[in-house]
Amino acid sequence: MKTYFLFFVVLITGFFISGQSDAQEQEKAGDVYLEVDEMPVFPGGEMALRTYIASNVEYPEKAKKEGIVGKVFVSFVINEKGEVTGVKVVKGVDPLLDKESIRVVSGMPAWQPGKKDGKVVKVQYTIPIQFALK
Repeated sequence: MKTYFLFFVVLITGFFISGQSDAQEQEKAGDVYLEVDEMPVFPGGEMALRTYIASNVEYPEKAKKEGIVGKVFVSFVINEKGEVTGVKVVKGVDPLLDKESIRVVSGMPAWQPGKKDGKVVKVQYTIPIQFALK
């Protein structure tokens, strides 16, 4: 009997995708920042975020049967209200795992929003979710 495990890694960073260093270049269209003075915080902190992902990801049965594994990188924005918006896969593995990753990230509860220069702003995050079979 095969046992299935879901491994995940949460990489919380505002500069994961961008190599830009100049503060003005950090801004994206619509004032979405990659790096801010105070990063958004998931309710309960980083460990709570890891627990949320581990508890909510459901390894798709078809992906299990076909032995599909890998790391899906999901990008999203925490807006000024702390809501998760603009969820998209920036590096996928397979449509089944990509879709599940989007579902889980899209369902996250509101975060404490990030701040730049004392002002609440939109902040982009990218997290990897690792799918593995054992």
